Amino acid sequence: MAAARRVAPALLVTALLAGCGGSAESGSPTEVTGTRLDPPFEVAATALQDTSGAPYSLTEDTEKPLTLVFFGYTHCPDICGQVMATLAGAVTRLSDADRERVDVVFVTTDPVRDDAETVDGYTDAYDEDFVGLTGSFEDIAEVAASMKVAIGYFDPKGAEIPVEELPDHGGGYDVDHGTQVFAIDEEDGASVYWSQDVSQAELADDIHVLLDETGDGA
Repeated sequence: MAAARRVAPALLVTALLAGCGGSAESGSPTEVTGTRLDPPFEVAATALQDTSGAPYSLTEDTEKPLTLVFFGYTHCPDICGQVMATLAGAVTRLSDADRERVDVVFVTTDPVRDDAETVDGYTDAYDEDFVGLTGSFEDIAEVAASMKVAIGYFDPKGAEIPVEELPDHGGGYDVDHGTQVFAIDEEDGASVYWSQDVSQAELADDIHVLLDETGDGA
């Protein structure tokens, strides 16, 4: 993935997030592997598009106690697949009751190549219950920016490509993007994030903690 080769938006996001909180050190609230954000990021209500073509907002259409969100793209050669596999493995570690209380959402950062059919096949390969979203560049960027996820497009030589020129590149470009997984809580805020290196077991354990904190029971 291009993020490993350039000092670009994904690294900028890491720096931004590093200043927004840390893993709980005092034990209150319960310590998690992920990083708690205090205050949480206010997630944009902008509607994207699910794989059936229906509008889908990360605030208006997420009714479960916990929604895990990852921004990536289907042509990603490495990190996206790693994170998606971690998400899939983590939810298999949950009880059936807890699994029913969690949504996992994949948002493409590459809408030129990732139409609804492509995203649907990609998410289904990991878990048929995962929600896949696409949309316009503008709408995706607005939602991503609300969670401090920057997105950039680069040609094979490393030159940045304006979004309006992407269709002319015939797919010959890389996408840089933040690789964190975010948890959106019942108040529609992104209150926790995990790095790309979180393990399935760590993520599953944190999901249990966060669900217990909702106080609505299983």
